Amino acid sequence: MNVKQAVAIAKDHIEDWFRDEKISNLGLEEVEWDDEGIWRITIGFSRPWDRSVDSVLSGVNTRTYKVMLISDEAGRVMSMKDRKFTKAS
Repeated sequence: MNVKQAVAIAKDHIEDWFRDEKISNLGLEEVEWDDEGIWRITIGFSRPWDRSVDSVLSGVNTRTYKVMLISDEAGRVMSMKDRKFTKAS
């Protein structure tokens, strides 16, 4: 599969799995390919509670990031994990 197909699989799964949470602002963040035939796709999105009173007052909106591992050969999602970003010191 090519990168566009891998990204589409990742986005489709996120939209499906989180449908009840009314996510928005779904977007591609990172793509990585490894020599073992695995796509590592990071997808970012917003949940209604990401825009809390504290985030509005501080001017910082949070987002949720998920890393999807997708088998190139099988074309299926193998795992989904949280992706945490840390502030640089």
